[in-house]
Amino acid sequence: MKEDTSLEKLNDIGFRLILIPFFGIAVPLITKMNGEIVLTHWQTKFSFAYTIAIAFLVWQGNRYLLFSLRSYFNWFNKPVRKILALLLAVSFYTIPISSLMLIGWYYIFLQGQVNWNTVFMSTLIIMVCVIFITHVYETVFLVKESESEMVRNEQLEKAKAQAELEALKNQIDPHFIFNSLNTLSHLIEDSPVKARLFNDNMAEVFRYILRNKGRELVLLQEEIEFLKDYFSLLKIRFDEAIQLNVSVPEQLIDQYLIPPISLQILIENATKHNEFSTDIPLVIDIGFRPDELVINNETRRKNTRRPSSGIGLQNLDERYRLITQKSIGIQHSEKKFTVIIPILKIT
Repeated sequence: MKEDTSLEKLNDIGFRLILIPFFGIAVPLITKMNGEIVLTHWQTKFSFAYTIAIAFLVWQGNRYLLFSLRSYFNWFNKPVRKILALLLAVSFYTIPISSLMLIGWYYIFLQGQVNWNTVFMSTLIIMVCVIFITHVYETVFLVKESESEMVRNEQLEKAKAQAELEALKNQIDPHFIFNSLNTLSHLIEDSPVKARLFNDNMAEVFRYILRNKGRELVLLQEEIEFLKDYFSLLKIRFDEAIQLNVSVPEQLIDQYLIPPISLQILIENATKHNEFSTDIPLVIDIGFRPDELVINNETRRKNTRRPSSGIGLQNLDERYRLITQKSIGIQHSEKKFTVIIPILKIT
């Protein structure tokens, strides 16, 4: 089975460089191994070098076992098996290696006069240290795995949100094309001159849509200019039956960002669901508040059996939540329909 790739990224070299010599010196001092005989200066150095070698073999061997076992046992799926496997593995490696190396020390420095109590005590201390260090390693691994899982989840959520956003964007084009062609067909029959003008203006509108198709945010200034181009199409068809008032301070329109084609959807929604005529025009007001645009129109609902396509306010709200993590606000009464959309200030 393939070894956990997260371990390959674990940099514990500094950890080992400090603790291996520490344990190699501390254990014989605690058990007073060197105190059993009088050693010369060089013998003392060689003795500590030997015990450091013991610590090195014990550490590296257990480290290899620990890394290998992670490929076969998982804390979350098989915690009991994981604990038993670790205890058995480190015990069957640590106890024999430590005991044999400690006995070797007595043969080198005491001509084979082994102090079995010291060997037992040193092996026990080494075993306790190994269990403690194993616990430290496993804790580090669990933390790293948790962080990796969080990063993976964030990446998946981001990819999912991006896919949803693209799907929502892709719904806009065919919907707008259908409505525009439907309008153009009416004008061709009723007014060929207006139809030609409508066709020319529609090209400018489509140019904006295509140019900003891949963008999540555009300048508020660009969106308002596009809205005016789009509204000119409506004026060609409806003349004075529809009116648009934009009250956004000129000095602020280049200081905010907005998802593209947001305002067009709101204007389209208002014309689609309300009755209006030259005598009773549909007036749409776009006002500015700090970090918000407020779009108002009178409510004069159409009586129609034609089902809604489902593209509109819901689409816009979902796009806002995916791009800005904010939702649009909707206030609906018998006389007035209001939509409040957030805009993002350029920092």
